[in-house]
Amino acid sequence: MVKARTRLQGGLMTRGAKPVALVTGAAGGLGTAIAHALAAAGFNLVLTDRDAESPAALKADLERSDASVDVIAYDLVDDRMRERFTDSVFYSFGRLDCLVNNAGVSVLSRGDILDVGTESFDRCVAVNLRAQFFLTQAVARRMIRTDADRRRTIVTVTTVAIEHNVGSVLAEYCISKAGLSHSIQHWAARLEREGIDCYEVRPGMMKTDMTVTTREKYDALIASGFVPAGRWGEAAEVGRAVAMLAQGELSYATGQTLHIDGGMRFKVF
Repeated sequence: MVKARTRLQGGLMTRGAKPVALVTGAAGGLGTAIAHALAAAGFNLVLTDRDAESPAALKADLERSDASVDVIAYDLVDDRMRERFTDSVFYSFGRLDCLVNNAGVSVLSRGDILDVGTESFDRCVAVNLRAQFFLTQAVARRMIRTDADRRRTIVTVTTVAIEHNVGSVLAEYCISKAGLSHSIQHWAARLEREGIDCYEVRPGMMKTDMTVTTREKYDALIASGFVPAGRWGEAAEVGRAVAMLAQGELSYATGQTLHIDGGMRFKVF
């Protein structure tokens, strides 16, 4: 169910106001870091997660840093509520300048690709690819219909485990993220002439809740030189990258991928 405080403004851009960003999966580690970075960059925020309670503490924290924040509960896979959700996002502040596709799920059980089940595969594709494709579509359509006083941005978070690295026990997760990565090129090509720039951010080994169960394995990989930087990535580093893109600091580069992976994609010899 979509629940939001709305301030109906006739769908017109509130000119001269602070820019507004929507962050999906806001209750998670990367989502929280991204929200903080955007607030520090001067954005007001709409945060969404499956329930409104999860981002509540984050909302209070961000508002102490002079950001105005709305929280909207929405399950991204709910097709029936997508348009209503999108309307609520735009009505929150009368504008939307940046969509951050950050929400995602991992596999139900790590293991051999020969053992991947339909439930885990369908879940990864539904959340990581399908839901984000159609949310991007809904938001882009609304952006095109709404007046703008600046270029807008769509930033999508994927993973380093797409091209240069293969997650041997994360097949369905990596496959869904690879499809998402490819979709960004299509959005970039279509939306550039609409004043909307699209970017991909690929994190490497990040210290988040998603990597807690594999911390020992990844510690060993880092120690062996698998990551040239020689350390874990911090969520705040992804947050700063997203904020830079949201502010338009990488102009004339739509469709580009920004690797926040400590060089993990390199094959060093």
